Amino acid sequence: MLSVGLTGGIGAGKSAVSARLAELGAIVIDSDVLAREVVAPGTEGLAELVAAFGDGILAPDGALDRPALGALVFGDDAARRRLESIIHPRVRARSAELAEAAPDDAIVVHDVPLLVESGLAPLYQLVVVVETPEPIRIARLTRDRGMTEDAARARIAAQATDAQRREVADVVLSNAGTREDLITAVDALWERLLRRRG
Repeated sequence: MLSVGLTGGIGAGKSAVSARLAELGAIVIDSDVLAREVVAPGTEGLAELVAAFGDGILAPDGALDRPALGALVFGDDAARRRLESIIHPRVRARSAELAEAAPDDAIVVHDVPLLVESGLAPLYQLVVVVETPEPIRIARLTRDRGMTEDAARARIAAQATDAQRREVADVVLSNAGTREDLITAVDALWERLLRRRG
């Protein structure tokens, strides 16, 4: 099995890369999906979040109210670290469980937005970073996610820099061109992963 870490800043196009890798045959383990799974209603993760941050983070249906939780932790380093200490170990454990269930010849791609920030690069045989110039990322975030320009800049600033991501990257995929350019680059990456897997 070849274990690949995939990361990139918000708005860089990491989701498009992971979707293409899945189409090509990779097993993609998406940390964002797992982060929702480990705090679903009835989980220990949700109970621990409520104990840490109060009932105000719950929606009327008992599910996690992500915007309410986000408002509490964004800009508060201690609160964010508390949140991460609850969610990250659970996501890592679930991710490892899913990877162990993969076939021996699989290429397993771990889609991890905060791979660099969490110091997870050493866990993977290969780290792929999707990189896009900041003005393009801001345009995407305002257009596709309805963020204000200031909110987009704040989210980008809260993450690792391009230089920090490059330090741990084995492969940097540029997403500054067209979608077709990106697909071509991902297809070439896939060929490289197949050779690396042997």
